[in-house]
Amino acid sequence: MLSIDRDSREFVGAEVSALMHGRAYDPTGDAVEFAFTGPDDTRPTDWHAGVWDTPPVGASSYRAQVLIGPGGSGPELEPGTYRMWVRVTDSPERPVIPVGALTIT
Repeated sequence: MLSIDRDSREFVGAEVSALMHGRAYDPTGDAVEFAFTGPDDTRPTDWHAGVWDTPPVGASSYRAQVLIGPGGSGPELEPGTYRMWVRVTDSPERPVIPVGALTIT
């Protein structure tokens, strides 16, 4: 589980892999978003635009990330533990994927 101080502004992210016709492909041209829910919330509703980190040549997974914390472009989360979600918008698919937990101290 990732832990970040509430006064910190930094990127958090998730590894994303994508398949098309059974072969890996680069999803970095697709829009990516993040949501953070309480541990008992079942569905994310508040989405924040993310960005793709520059992938290495020949990569089979890619890192999506969002800047969180005070003064950032993403959410400023109160202390607590959150479920982290990523959503990638492609055509026609738009998967919503739980990607782990984040604790704000």
